[in-house]
Amino acid sequence: MAVNPSSPIGVPQLELEATIGFEGRIPGGLKVHPNRQHLVYALGCTVVIEDIQTGKQDFLTGHSNDVTCISISKSGRYIASGQLTYMGFKADVIIWDFEERCLHARLVLHKVKVEALAFSPNDTFLVSLGGQDDGAVVVWNVARKEAICGSPAQVESAGVTHCVAYANNDEFLFVTGGNHTLRVWELDVENRKIRPTDVNMGQVKRVVKCIEVLDNDKFFYCGTTTGDIIAINIETRLFQHVGPAKDIFSQGIASLAILKTGEVICGAGDGTVSVCGTLEQKFKRSKRAQKLDGPVTSLALRGQGHQFFAGTGKSHIYKFNLTEFTHELINTCHYSAVNDISFPFGTSDLFVTCCYQDIRVWHLSTSKELLRITVPNMTCNAVDFTRDGRSIVSAWDDGKIRTFFPESGKVMYTIEDAHNKGVTALALTSDCRHIISGGGEGQVRVWEISEGYTMKGARITTRLVEALKEHKGSVTCIKLRKNDAECVSASTDGTCIIWDLKRFVRNQIMFANTLFKTIAYHPNECQIITSGTDRKIGYWENFDGSLIRELEGSKAGSVNGLDITADGMYFVTGGNDKLVKVWKYNEGEVTHVGLGHSGDINRVKICPNTKHIVSVSADGAVLRWRFPF
Repeated sequence: MAVNPSSPIGVPQLELEATIGFEGRIPGGLKVHPNRQHLVYALGCTVVIEDIQTGKQDFLTGHSNDVTCISISKSGRYIASGQLTYMGFKADVIIWDFEERCLHARLVLHKVKVEALAFSPNDTFLVSLGGQDDGAVVVWNVARKEAICGSPAQVESAGVTHCVAYANNDEFLFVTGGNHTLRVWELDVENRKIRPTDVNMGQVKRVVKCIEVLDNDKFFYCGTTTGDIIAINIETRLFQHVGPAKDIFSQGIASLAILKTGEVICGAGDGTVSVCGTLEQKFKRSKRAQKLDGPVTSLALRGQGHQFFAGTGKSHIYKFNLTEFTHELINTCHYSAVNDISFPFGTSDLFVTCCYQDIRVWHLSTSKELLRITVPNMTCNAVDFTRDGRSIVSAWDDGKIRTFFPESGKVMYTIEDAHNKGVTALALTSDCRHIISGGGEGQVRVWEISEGYTMKGARITTRLVEALKEHKGSVTCIKLRKNDAECVSASTDGTCIIWDLKRFVRNQIMFANTLFKTIAYHPNECQIITSGTDRKIGYWENFDGSLIRELEGSKAGSVNGLDITADGMYFVTGGNDKLVKVWKYNEGEVTHVGLGHSGDINRVKICPNTKHIVSVSADGAVLRWRFPF
């Protein structure tokens, strides 16, 4: 087992098996490798290399925060990625060796953010562009792993520079563009200088978001926030043409791709992918156009362009057939924070996740989406399968409990006004006849679900059995005993309460100076394990509510997710330190650590067959790890 030096105290690293996610908001963040067999894209702080045919994934991990840009060298030997970091810190550029899947060089000069990257045609140089807080262009020698020279990316009167593109045939020529700035740069290696020439735009004022250079290096095209394309003559540094004249693209052009015919594929902010004419045709829009879900942020040609891929801001990846100009959705994932995850009872083949507007059912081994349930403009806080697998029960921030059929996604029944400050937690009894819900106002409510028959057929009715009112803060987690006679609820008021579900009274209460996030029964049900914002993992005696042990669960941030194996020997945690940790229950020791998330981990689950761990985070990522024991 490999040991990662960045892991706490050098513990072994968890093996990352698969990811569900794509950071679609990165401009040009989806790439096709020159071998035409792999897609390369970012997910949080990880660079994912995915085989187009088989879906097999490899992972490049080394960034400490979100990846913000990706570039692939023309030969395909190197991949470069830049990252975001915190104010006052340096942002790394990493060059990866594609064949070895390992780090070739770590380049550190830029502050806060790396905006864009571009390789020279022969892989000799790499140009990196700093973000708003840095504003510098730096040229690196790839083989020697050092900076050659740097310069401010724009004049002081201009705005931020957003993009960079290298010439296709000239090792010493590249262009940058941004907010009212467009420059052609010449590299002088002997004198360690880069010399810019500002493009004369005349009266045309544009904000450039993407640049593509023609194969013969005579012109380069720029996509603008205005929704048109501008063409620049590289030799004369003069503005050539802007178009289409009348039919501009709504919400701007965020991505471009140039075909061998000279035609241009445009990706617009309103989700339109369209083919425009050549420069001689003044970029006139053709009838070949499709509308995708979300703003188009990436266009990547495969080979000669008979097929290309499009990535959107809603984290979808589409495959296009250029000849027929048809598309199919090949990759979909969450684009906002994932709040909960659940497996059906006794099966590890499927799992369900929830986030803003969406509930999605996934196939574990293939990572493919099987079902999507959408409730517009609402956030789902918790989700679970009933024991018999016949329904999916969900908790929403509008105060409703919605139950859906797992095959069709249609609504089975809804409990209106279940809680007046949103439903925040759920637990379902094994007989499928009761729902225990927790709300933002602190109440724990017990609902009875019964099936009746009318003249129109079967009808499900719901009834409030009891409301348990002791918590003063929102209920974050509810767990049931195996016999359904007792449950425990955790709350942000610093208490966990064990409830008798036969008499509807409190059995025990546990206090701590924390906001409890999650809770679980040990399988023998003699102990309860908790975690929260104090970074501590607490072992509690079920009989009298006393604290018997406390572990330091994290060195930074709260512990938000916790799950325990069926034999009680191991448990898994995840939290704001972005690490998935596997613990021995009796020894209280960390055995393995998983590094891969770039957002706060909200929930972790061990699948019922104890072969995998699934973790979900605030950046929308769903990661599957191999359980190490």
